[in-house]
Amino acid sequence: LAICRQALDIEEDVILRLVAKGKTLARENQGDARSTTDEQPAFPPSIKIPNGGAKIIVMGSKAQVIEKLYGRRSDPLMRGFDEERQARNRVKTDLSSAWGKRYGNQHKQYKFCRFEECTDASFGSRPGATTPHAFEARRLLEKLACDPGVQAIMKSRELVVGSLGEMDPIDDRLMKEKEREGGRLLGYNTNMGMRIDIKLRSDDLAGFRPYPELASTLIHEISHNWCADHDQLFWTNFAQMRIEYLWTHAQLMHGAYFVGGRRTASVAEVTDMIVTSNPANGMLARTEMMNNICNSLVPEIQRDMLQHRLSVQLIMPAMAAFSRELMDETQGEIEVEGRRLGSADDDGNNSSSALSARERALAAAEKRARGAKGQGD
Repeated sequence: LAICRQALDIEEDVILRLVAKGKTLARENQGDARSTTDEQPAFPPSIKIPNGGAKIIVMGSKAQVIEKLYGRRSDPLMRGFDEERQARNRVKTDLSSAWGKRYGNQHKQYKFCRFEECTDASFGSRPGATTPHAFEARRLLEKLACDPGVQAIMKSRELVVGSLGEMDPIDDRLMKEKEREGGRLLGYNTNMGMRIDIKLRSDDLAGFRPYPELASTLIHEISHNWCADHDQLFWTNFAQMRIEYLWTHAQLMHGAYFVGGRRTASVAEVTDMIVTSNPANGMLARTEMMNNICNSLVPEIQRDMLQHRLSVQLIMPAMAAFSRELMDETQGEIEVEGRRLGSADDDGNNSSSALSARERALAAAEKRARGAKGQGD
């Protein structure tokens, strides 16, 4: 440091520092006496000097400037990086507030990784436009992803979808091709779940499509993760996922889980598909609710299958079998205030329902496989 000060004719009130390859080799401390006979080596013993020499950067700062900087009082409105990180960790914001605290976020593993709404540069949301803003579209996508029924489907089938996006309601190539063929396109699945796009807005762009229609379209596109064609296998899988979706909301109706004073079935606008009458005791039996779900789905699925020249009678036996298995697998699992009664999730003392949902699903699949083998023999 002394050699640098003499060679470069640096004033005494400048504090020096030597830097090589981003590392500080030597520095002067504020208040130290400036010496012209500094015997401290420039390179510490741990650093090897190349044969061709090394490039050293000499940095200097005025002592008065450093004192002035240290004497300043920090702005109370400005937080450091560590404080900012701690604040973010303390405040955990939910992805969607539509389903309450318990269903405010997706499953950590089985989820939609990204969301992409149509921006104002694509078709609307300009001054004077009546169509909902892109912020509202993104909020609707997040509501679909956090829907308890959709989460149940994603978790039971261990699904991960890359992106959930909004179809451009005006300038979409696949939609225009479908319209030229005499049909209409409400969504599509790219590369077996890499990306799913849903047509959120109505044809006149004045608002969004009904939520039950959007949820059904999303489940339809999720079913394309396994089957690309609209054949009997596809419709069987789609019908089973629709049953599981509605049954999840039916289970929450049996419990005491409310969102702003409303049940999740009311938020999803599917109460009429689960409860078709007003029972005297205020609650339907599980079997009657499942029958209502299946009876409500048959006309809907039949209408869609007729477009592909298929009859709903082809999948009704599979729907009935799946509904019975789903009732058996969820026997005694009623959500009460976000907790599951009759299972190990409550206090950990009930061993009769200690199996996880995945283990129960595997056991049911093995049971179906054994039954199919017996019929084949």
